[in-house]
Amino acid sequence: MRAKRLSLVLLCAFMVFAAAPAARQALAEDAAKPADPGLSDVLTDLLHGVEGENATSGPDKRVPFGREEVQLSFAPLVKQTAPAVVNVYASQTAKVTSPFDGDPFFEEFFGRAQPRAQSSLGSGVLVDPSGVIVTNFHVIKNADEVKVATADGREFTSKVMLKDETLDLAVLKIESDKPFPVIAIGDSDALEVGDLVLAIGNPFGVGQTTTSGIVSALARSHIGVSDSGYFIQTDAAINPGNSGGALINMGGQLVGINTAIYSRSGGSIGIGFAIPANMVRAFADAAKAGLDFFERPYIGAEFEAVTPQIAESLGMEKPTGALVSSVEATGPAGKAGLKPGDVVLQVNGKGVESIEALDYRMATLSIGTKANFAILTKGQQAAMDIALERAPEGAKASEVTLHGRSPFSGAKVSELSPRLAQKLGLRTDLKGVTVIDINRDSPAADFGFQPGDIVREVNGTSIDTAATLAQVAQQDTRWWRFTVERGGQILRQVLRY
Repeated sequence: MRAKRLSLVLLCAFMVFAAAPAARQALAEDAAKPADPGLSDVLTDLLHGVEGENATSGPDKRVPFGREEVQLSFAPLVKQTAPAVVNVYASQTAKVTSPFDGDPFFEEFFGRAQPRAQSSLGSGVLVDPSGVIVTNFHVIKNADEVKVATADGREFTSKVMLKDETLDLAVLKIESDKPFPVIAIGDSDALEVGDLVLAIGNPFGVGQTTTSGIVSALARSHIGVSDSGYFIQTDAAINPGNSGGALINMGGQLVGINTAIYSRSGGSIGIGFAIPANMVRAFADAAKAGLDFFERPYIGAEFEAVTPQIAESLGMEKPTGALVSSVEATGPAGKAGLKPGDVVLQVNGKGVESIEALDYRMATLSIGTKANFAILTKGQQAAMDIALERAPEGAKASEVTLHGRSPFSGAKVSELSPRLAQKLGLRTDLKGVTVIDINRDSPAADFGFQPGDIVREVNGTSIDTAATLAQVAQQDTRWWRFTVERGGQILRQVLRY
């Protein structure tokens, strides 16, 4: 008899743990009936134990009750967003050199070295029903052809609408007689550390893959991916091939474009980075507006980082903000009263923790509007409205393509203006003659010249105009001595060519 009672107690206990809340309550009421005092006491103790265990986890946390709660899934969210994530295939023809090029004997028997096709694989996100796709610049860099495969198996040849290496973003366009599925672009500034996110892309070319994780950190900088220094960090698994894919929130909105991972093995170790969606939106809007480069608002001021030493000298509690290093007197910032030595703390109420954060905030604002700057000036906090203008074109600069037997042959050069400097990712206060384009099959490319290089001096002649550089590059000499400024560094070279 006691064995049967014990079996009945265990059966009732199992029903208590497995039943839905309403059933548990009913079972508790039945157990409380005085028909069998011994069984009632056992069930009451079991119920109090379960409630006490849940209470220790907090009022909003409990174990799942019922089949419906156990089967919670991201599947509806993936079905909603995955069709708008595409695969991007970029191909280019690489130049192949041979030590026997130009030798008639070897070319007669072995032929000329043939160009070799190279390809890269990445992902992209449809953000407009007309076929506008956002991906990473490094996915399509130097590509001769870019193809896109949609989730339903269709393949398209795409056109590059806009690209920017400094932001590592590119916008592609594909055409169809039917609208494409899209992912709405969300507000990345609303993200908080700990928010759930999904990453969708094509890692290692295995096919569309979805991974989940959380936002690990915000406003990450100095990760070596691009000049942009404002990234979302996530532990959602991101691998090679995920570049350009979607990072989405639990509302099914695009909050970032997956860009890079930190890894020593080549695979994911839970540290991935994404470009914030607010930057993506501004870049996509520029592409749809038909701009040939991504224009940032111009205020006529340059900034540098606030170091601990600078912060201490200014009486700041910690190094934060962006220090004004120079101001163009006739520019918008100069007219508003901004001065060298001031520190920008906020833009439109958004915190500016670093110079990278200021660059990000500025890049997401619209030209033709005004922005409110909260600053620290002479130890006092103040605020001012500064007009956001288009960078000045300056005098119409001449563009010259260099020829002749010189290391510069094949380079296109021009005098710098604030607008051209911005296009090349340079400081807008720089002056001089800069390289704006390079023929890939030219001596200039072979010698490693890059767009944005500023030529300061050649064979003892100071270079102040493109015409001067074109004339010097025609010299009949095999020895070349020149000075180039690149990324704020001065490079001096002597070579025989």
